[in-house]
Amino acid sequence: MKLDREVAGLTCARVLEHLPDFIDGRLAPAERASVEAHLAGCDVCERFGGSYGAVVAALRRELGTPEPLSRDVEQRLAQALGAPASDDP
Repeated sequence: MKLDREVAGLTCARVLEHLPDFIDGRLAPAERASVEAHLAGCDVCERFGGSYGAVVAALRRELGTPEPLSRDVEQRLAQALGAPASDDP
């Protein structure tokens, strides 16, 4: 990121890395507080994060909840991507 400022102990690039988990509520409380503090002090990230969050919300609203993959499809996809498949049945 060209304008990679550090605000509240986090750089803009680091906030960008955390943004998907922030939007999904998957950050630990301390990490969430750090991202929120950065967003409160960085107008660029606050605007981008707000736009990103709005797009994610609109996509979820329009597309709905995806059907779970069958175990076979999940295994083939994981193999094609070089990642282990989940152990969930």
